[in-house]
Amino acid sequence: QVQMLESGGGSVQAGGSLRLSCTASGLPFDDLNPAWFRQAPGKEREGVSCRSRSGATTDYADSVKGRFAISRVGDTLYLEMDSLRPDDTAMYYCAASTDRTSFCSLGPAHYDYWGPGTQVTVSS
Repeated sequence: QVQMLESGGGSVQAGGSLRLSCTASGLPFDDLNPAWFRQAPGKEREGVSCRSRSGATTDYADSVKGRFAISRVGDTLYLEMDSLRPDDTAMYYCAASTDRTSFCSLGPAHYDYWGPGTQVTVSS
């Protein structure tokens, strides 16, 4: 059983930055394809960024390109978020799959393991 756990959420003003972290237990990140998702109240869960297990492939939602960056250092996955906007306010989730693929997906159906989420609130 793989368990994901996010941290690093908080409240910031528009234009600020936050860095989210995610750890996994049960399998090392070398065996996982990880991703970040978010869900705002009343909206569907949205893929924010994903990374193939090798790191050769990353993808971003159009709304965050140029502002967010996904990375992995050892057994911790990060989401660096800069130039935050009020519409980035959401619960952010770390997810992972064990698919043996060189690509990554922003579709939530591809992921088997999810963390409980960390709240990000951006005020104007």
